[in-house]
Amino acid sequence: MATASTKQRDRKSVGATMADGRPFLAPDAPENRDEATVSETAWLWGSVLILLAAALLRVVALELKPLHHDEGVNAFFLTDLLTKGEYRYNPENYHGPTLYYFALPLAQWFGMTTTVIRLVPVIFGVATVWLVLCLRRYLGTTGTLAAAALVAVSPGAVYYSRYFIHESLFVFFTLGVIVAALRYYDTARPRYLMLAAVSAGLLFATKETAFISAGVILLAALLAEGFARRATRDADFNAAVQRTRSTKSSARAKARTGSGANKLARFGDSSRIALLSANAVAVFIIVNVVFYSSFFSNSQGVTDALGTFKLWAKRTSLEHAKPIWTYIEWLAQEEAAILLLATTGAAYAVLRPSRRRFPLFACAWAFGLLAAYSLIGYKTPWLALNFIVPLALASGYAVGVVDTWAERVKETRWPAALLMGVALALGLYQSVQLNFYHYDDERYPYVYVHTRREVLQLVSEIDRLAASAGTGKQTTIAVASSDYWPLPWYLSEYTRVAYHGRVAAYTDQIVIGRDGVDEAILQASLGSGYVRVGETYPLRPGVNLVLYVRRELAAK
Repeated sequence: MATASTKQRDRKSVGATMADGRPFLAPDAPENRDEATVSETAWLWGSVLILLAAALLRVVALELKPLHHDEGVNAFFLTDLLTKGEYRYNPENYHGPTLYYFALPLAQWFGMTTTVIRLVPVIFGVATVWLVLCLRRYLGTTGTLAAAALVAVSPGAVYYSRYFIHESLFVFFTLGVIVAALRYYDTARPRYLMLAAVSAGLLFATKETAFISAGVILLAALLAEGFARRATRDADFNAAVQRTRSTKSSARAKARTGSGANKLARFGDSSRIALLSANAVAVFIIVNVVFYSSFFSNSQGVTDALGTFKLWAKRTSLEHAKPIWTYIEWLAQEEAAILLLATTGAAYAVLRPSRRRFPLFACAWAFGLLAAYSLIGYKTPWLALNFIVPLALASGYAVGVVDTWAERVKETRWPAALLMGVALALGLYQSVQLNFYHYDDERYPYVYVHTRREVLQLVSEIDRLAASAGTGKQTTIAVASSDYWPLPWYLSEYTRVAYHGRVAAYTDQIVIGRDGVDEAILQASLGSGYVRVGETYPLRPGVNLVLYVRRELAAK
């Protein structure tokens, strides 16, 4: 993470210029004055504290929350990869392969536990905060610290960084593409272009929704370019009206126009640009082929990856359909500070367009993604993580504008400090409540058909009964309920478990069924040889499990 001052970097960078010859981060932009008033020590300590807070919120008590259904299925694929050395991509099987391959080394070194598998999204979640800090050049010191802090404590960003699903990796790779591309634009160094290509490859190897992010990012970049060009033309026109139309002024204008026309020259001639572009495309393809083919052991996986979009396009119209305003409601309930600040930042960027592209781009990216996912009928709360991060960038921009205005006009910085204090306090409170107390409470929108904590009590009761029987992990267990994930994860050490998914004639020591009509049928099938132990054990909303054991075992 770079810590050198922006002014120093501007002088050293060969490519930090816009089409009109001005620096990409225009030094005359009022939003940048904080660079002269925020010390490097304050920047460094602020960054460290934000990263530390992000890590603590994500790593503490990782086993507290029981695995979600999807986590259990992902853990099943990882178990096969670990024990059998096999993973075969299938478009029906919950997104791309990167999650499993990044989790594999940790599972090999430390074993398959809830904490270990969840460390993967934790690492990428904290790394996303680090990537935000890498945007200091484009958001300014105050804005970047504000954006990173908001991502660090965001209830949704924390909640889904503690989930063994793909979203945390997906968001990291998305931001990675942007950060690397910006560095390439500024420095013209090929290594950053290759990093952008690798990030893009990993992005598409993580989830099929990469096409949505790619499309929105492209449109946001075009929109930001258009606004910045208009702002530049307006500024030049106003300056020209006030200047004397001298020959010297005309020469300066022509020089600026010339530099705009030759702005791509610093990347090399056309043949060099073509070669670098071809290399970047090759890297992108190779990364995807390597992962989807399971490191060249399953060529069918590459073919299936190309056909997955048709399958998921069909799913988006059939599953998890919700009204268009759903994400706005969820954000208003859980991310109110980020949503309000981002809206303010976007309004300022549109009403007061400047020659700085990145703030405009961040706002367009954030609200473009929000609009795109809102228009799609398929809605799940973990998808909100895709626009929480860019919304935080837009929020940071808003805080930076407030800070600059107060410092220039009032010669004080307390308005921005107060604003961030309130936003962070609210975000931290909601994050702690959600992640450590109400992690399975359906009244919270991010808790989506989540496994209830009582399932862990069911597992503890099975362990107790197995110990009483003296059969330990050899205890025979029949699961008659058709809904049982993530029980295969928690019962993975039991070697004689059968997941029937229906009521049948059982002779196993322990039988797990579902209450209601299914239980009445199960009782009739089991007869007097079994007795029910305990009350019901909620699995998820609408699904309650019951536990039956053989009568002689219950007596023990």
